[in-house]
Amino acid sequence: MGVVEGLTEFLPISSTGHLILAGALLGFDDDKAKVFDIAIQTGAIVAVILVYWQKIRDTLVTLPTERRAQQFALNVLIAFIPAVVMGLLFGKAIKEHLFTPVVVASTFIVGGFIILWAERRQTAGGTAVHIHDVDDMTWRDALKVGLVQCLAMVPGTSRSGTTIIGGMLLGLSRKAATDFSFYLAIPTLIGAGAYSLYKERALLSMADGPMFAVGLAMSFFSAWLCIRWLLRFIATHSFNGFAYYRIVFGFVVLATAWSGTVNWSA
Repeated sequence: MGVVEGLTEFLPISSTGHLILAGALLGFDDDKAKVFDIAIQTGAIVAVILVYWQKIRDTLVTLPTERRAQQFALNVLIAFIPAVVMGLLFGKAIKEHLFTPVVVASTFIVGGFIILWAERRQTAGGTAVHIHDVDDMTWRDALKVGLVQCLAMVPGTSRSGTTIIGGMLLGLSRKAATDFSFYLAIPTLIGAGAYSLYKERALLSMADGPMFAVGLAMSFFSAWLCIRWLLRFIATHSFNGFAYYRIVFGFVVLATAWSGTVNWSA
C-alpha cells in the first residue's frame, strides 16, 4: 500500500483511487485502513520537501524581507483554504457514499478524457499560457487552482490531476502547474493526515506502529523516485499517456466488476 501511495500520489491518476482498489483486492478496507491510507501520505510529502528543499528553504529564509517569497507563501495558503472548508463541510458524506470501486473507475474514465481535452486545447493554442513560473502567479490564480483542487475530494479524480490540469486550463505552463501542485500538496496532505489521525485516534494503538512505519517508509521512497522521474518526463512529454491509462484501467475495473471476475465489493 505504501508503494501504491508513493507511485500514484503525484501522478494525475489518483492515489486515493488506487489505494481503494488495492485495498479491495487485499481485503484491507476497514476503518483503520482508511486512516492508514491518509496517514502514509506524509511519507510522500517528505519526498516532495526533499526534492524541492532549495525553493522551500529560500522562501523560509527570505520570507520576512522579500516580497516574492511572501507572495509565494500567501499563494500556497490561499490555494489551501478551499480544500479545508470543503473537507470540513462535505468530507464525511463523500467518504460514506463515494468511496467505492465503481465510482473510482468512473472518475478514472471521465478524468482521462478531461486530460486529453486539456492537452489538446493547450497544444492547439486554445489556452493562452501566461504563467511560466510559480513566482509569477497572483493570489487570484492561486485561489482558482485551490477551488479546482476541491474536485479531488471525489475519489478517483486525483488531487495532482485536478491541480495540474486545472492549472493548465487557467493559463499555467505544464511545468508551473506541476510545481505548484507539488507545493500545494504539502499543507493539504499534512493537514488531511493530521486531522484524520486525530479524529480516528480511538482506532489506533501502539501495536499499529510497525505497520504505519513500513507504509510511511515505502511511500517516501517510491514517491521520491516518482517525483524525480516526473519532473524529467514533463520536460518533453504531455500527460496524454496518463489519460489513456486512466481510461483503460477504468473500463477494466468496470468490466471485471460487472462480470464478477474480480470481487470489488469493498
